[in-house]
Amino acid sequence: MAAPKKGRGPSGGQGRPGRSLALILIAMVALTGGMFLSGHTTPRLGIDLAGGTSITLEAQNQPGKPNAINPTNMNTAVGIIERRVNGLGVSEAEVQTQGERNIIVNIPKGTNSKQAQEQVGTTAQLYFRPVLTVQASGPAPKPSGSTSPSASPTPSAKESAGAGDKAGEEAAGSDVTPSPSATTQGRAVTGSLTKDDPTPAASESSDPKASETPGASPSPDPATAKLQEEFAKLDCTDPKQRTEAGQNAKPTDSIVACGSNVPGSYEKYILGPSEVSGSDVDEAKAAIDPQSGQWIVSMEFTSAGAKKFQTITTRLSQQQPPMNQFGIVLDGEVVSAPSVNTVLSKNAQISGSFDQQSAEDLGNILSYGALPLTFKEVSVTTVTAALGSEQLQAGLIAGAIGLALVVVYLVAYYRGLAFIALLSLLVSGILTYTIMALLGPAIGFALNLPAVCGAIVAIGITADSFIVYFERVRDEIREGRTLRPAIERAWPRARRTILVSDFVSFLSAAVLFLVTVGKVQGFAFTLGLTTLLDVVVVFLFTKPLMTLMGRTKFFSQGGSWSGLDPKRLGAKPPLRRSRRVNASNDPKEA
Repeated sequence: MAAPKKGRGPSGGQGRPGRSLALILIAMVALTGGMFLSGHTTPRLGIDLAGGTSITLEAQNQPGKPNAINPTNMNTAVGIIERRVNGLGVSEAEVQTQGERNIIVNIPKGTNSKQAQEQVGTTAQLYFRPVLTVQASGPAPKPSGSTSPSASPTPSAKESAGAGDKAGEEAAGSDVTPSPSATTQGRAVTGSLTKDDPTPAASESSDPKASETPGASPSPDPATAKLQEEFAKLDCTDPKQRTEAGQNAKPTDSIVACGSNVPGSYEKYILGPSEVSGSDVDEAKAAIDPQSGQWIVSMEFTSAGAKKFQTITTRLSQQQPPMNQFGIVLDGEVVSAPSVNTVLSKNAQISGSFDQQSAEDLGNILSYGALPLTFKEVSVTTVTAALGSEQLQAGLIAGAIGLALVVVYLVAYYRGLAFIALLSLLVSGILTYTIMALLGPAIGFALNLPAVCGAIVAIGITADSFIVYFERVRDEIREGRTLRPAIERAWPRARRTILVSDFVSFLSAAVLFLVTVGKVQGFAFTLGLTTLLDVVVVFLFTKPLMTLMGRTKFFSQGGSWSGLDPKRLGAKPPLRRSRRVNASNDPKEA
């Protein structure tokens, strides 16, 4: 009895091609179903296609911190800026580093995108500084109501005269009646100590500065004299002076700074050293006070921040205006300067002269404003939605033209085999589309114009894999083999070539993704994704489908329109026939 010959059994792909086809069909159904169930039926578009604003920020060197610009601080800043922007309700904003010093912020066109742009530009560290002196700078609005006695100027507080008049107007125009210690800015900090908070020690209010008045004579210290000189020269109506005031100062320094509580009017301040930083704020958010019905900003401090805040409010609550205020300083600008009339600790509320937007702005700044670096706004690029639509349309037209040329080539050269290639391209397109749609909400992937270009290039890469396999099959037929053996013998050789080619393409895409930034990464990511999908489609769809088609009469008989006609391919006499003749002369077979 003759021993069974090795290699005669059908391979897995030849014997059970239906399993592979069923597997990829299940994957397609699952991805499509997940896409519809998630509600993201279209890929998320990048800023160049959907429209929006791209802002480039450059990290600045800080005094006394020569090594502050490092990857750790840059990544921390990216996370904080992203939370600040998304905290405004601007969904799907992109924040990423570019090189060693730059951060790119892409804000899609949306309801709050303009508000986000304003806050992204203010990305410096956040500090709470005690107010030493405040004075109106520039055209102040005329009072529309009487001021409280504590806001009126005194012979020793001439510098705060303008601020007192201004505060009276704000208090008169507010639904909240300010306390005597809240009239300077129309905002006050309120709250209460919890049972877990320590009782303020008497020594905490014994600061020598507690007895100072706004009009006290300056100290003979040269640094103080210089500060008074800067304060006298500061004109906050000048945009340049307003921007440069308080910049690059150390937290331990006293500074001069500008602020604006009413549009069109400005105040200038002398502020003491920082006593609480933005990193001490655990959470801050805007809310409506259930008692007054007005917008407030509630703050909650960390454990360490609560102790610091209790110390500063213990001292400030015993002072007269404006020295009972603390300035909330962001990027060298006083964004708010509420007054303190009681000792506070872990929880506090800022109330008075807020509308919804200003309360949300301040709450967002307090929550996410503490950055490890200061930044300078280098460029702002705005892309309109109309321009993005035109670019997307042009990209889709280019893709359609490229796909049409591929189809024409396949039909003209491979004829019936083009049917297998087109079905494979369709499967690859469905997988690519559904995965891109799901990756948007999953990892923040956005389809930008370079990514569209990557998808177009992938059409050629995918078609190239089919061509390699088809040519291997045709080579086997030229050697005299019939179709079914030719399909199986051609597969191992074609498989190696396809894997090597796709590996090189994927490696190129991976390197490009790692060494580039911004929109070029979209091209690299799409190219890498489609390359991986090419391997999946060829192994689980194209090869099994080719095996099934080889069993049909149309392809197996090698018709002229099948693309596998032995005569057109110049095939040699069939090898199978010669093998049968040799086998009949074998005495063992007889």
